[in-house]
Amino acid sequence: MGPLPTERDLRLDLFRGLALWLIFLDHIPSNVVSWITIRNYGFSDATEIFVFISGYTAAFVYGRAMQTSGFVVAAARVLKRAWQIYVAHVFLFAIYLAEISYVAKSFDNPLYTEEMGVLNFLNNPDVTIIQALLLKFKPVNMDVLPLYIVLLLWFAPILWLLLRSPTLGLLVSAAIYAMSWMFDLNFPSYPSGGWVFNPLAWQLLFVIGAWCALGGAKSLARWTKSRFLIGLAFVYLAFAFSIAMTWYFPVLGAYVPKFIGEAIYPIDKANLDVLRILHFLSLAVITVWLVPQDWPALKSPVFWPAIVCGRHSLEIFCLGVFLSFAGHFVFTEVSNRVFMHVIVSASGIAIMVGAAAIISWYRRVERQGPGPRPPATKPGYAGSET
Repeated sequence: MGPLPTERDLRLDLFRGLALWLIFLDHIPSNVVSWITIRNYGFSDATEIFVFISGYTAAFVYGRAMQTSGFVVAAARVLKRAWQIYVAHVFLFAIYLAEISYVAKSFDNPLYTEEMGVLNFLNNPDVTIIQALLLKFKPVNMDVLPLYIVLLLWFAPILWLLLRSPTLGLLVSAAIYAMSWMFDLNFPSYPSGGWVFNPLAWQLLFVIGAWCALGGAKSLARWTKSRFLIGLAFVYLAFAFSIAMTWYFPVLGAYVPKFIGEAIYPIDKANLDVLRILHFLSLAVITVWLVPQDWPALKSPVFWPAIVCGRHSLEIFCLGVFLSFAGHFVFTEVSNRVFMHVIVSASGIAIMVGAAAIISWYRRVERQGPGPRPPATKPGYAGSET
């Protein structure tokens, strides 16, 4: 495979930032504003966007390092990033539990601990902390970072394979995905069950993103731009939309043939059902068609808030977890009216944008300050590996 491109694709930051907003809205229980998110109108949701783009950007960053510095150096960088995310996860876990426990005790409402999945921690803190460090115990809304940690831990070998034989690397990933379904494989969770996002299944979407970044998307360009494939994508999205509507309007279910229901249900999110993958890929095909890489509007102030959030996805995701519980608290203790849902949702996104802007400002100041300066980020993805 030839040299990797270095020009920054603002679409990745844009849609990763939008995915972070959608995840935040979806994480607030009973949030009326979450009706605008894509999970209500098809089979996939913002998680697929986040995982795919994370695989895409990781391949750019570490693929370049593997080409220039070799496997060992690149693998060390990948493991360092996995460790950074693990540390962030541990801090997020500790502060998140403190937030929930404080609110539950202050307002004498034990339902918070049950709803957010931390009751086991309060009953058995010693065992639960160990299980959390092993990534087996995860409170509600804290499943994405452990998934990403595991995906990075095995990414160096698959990246090495993708750089030498992209098709073989993709086939290996697909084989792991197929075996996870055939033999019902998943990582164990505490106190019971498996991971909400099975890494053995979700790695396929991560690897598809990496494969696209390493030339797969370019090789498929003539297909993804064909009217036939775009039309097929629209047809599939219309099908998914019609099925999704039956979830909210059961009367429409009478118009769905019985054999279709038997064939598609259950649509498994934990194991990344094929229907979810196809739905996401259909969205991706249409998005690439509607939003070309050189679209001038990408540099307009309109899209800057989402782009700046997408550039600092780790920090903004962690912030979104705190804000989602804060929103739940407001709905429970202050007001649950629609107007309050809109205020909380808009305020949360504004805080996320503000935090991302401050992080960007600080990093610019850090590069311009006196004394030894870290090298400026080159065009590409060195500054946004998550």
